Amino acid sequence: MENSQSGSVVNELIALMQNGNAHITFEEAVADLPAHLRGVTPENLPYSIWQLVEHIRIAQKDIVDFSESAEHESLAWPDDYWTEALTEVSDEQWETALSQIKEDQKRFVTLLHDHANDLVKPFPWGQGQNLMREALLIGDHNAYHTAEILVIRRLLNAWH
Repeated sequence: MENSQSGSVVNELIALMQNGNAHITFEEAVADLPAHLRGVTPENLPYSIWQLVEHIRIAQKDIVDFSESAEHESLAWPDDYWTEALTEVSDEQWETALSQIKEDQKRFVTLLHDHANDLVKPFPWGQGQNLMREALLIGDHNAYHTAEILVIRRLLNAWH
């Protein structure tokens, strides 16, 4: 799928994954979050912002790894996709998770820009998944949980 139309589609997919379009971006949602609130689980909610960040990281890495290679081994749902609650999250843990999310997005963008990859041709592995579907999945999944991060920040009075 090499033409100006496919280039436009790739650009839109990247915008969905990285720019938020009509939504807040992941980077904006986690920016300047006070460290002491990272692991706080608000009343009547099942997870903290830290757990959501880790879930985004784990799920996105799984999608990217799957998209890159037939050798990928799927994680067990839901246990492998959610981390245990932590009351304290170190700066190193936080920055490592945020960095990994960014790096895995870059890896996926590289796949999208590789003209050897057809956006809609099913991978030789999997059950009919293709690069476009996986890009949409990353964008949709991350937007959903980014919105949850914003709601939790509001509940914690940590949003402007």
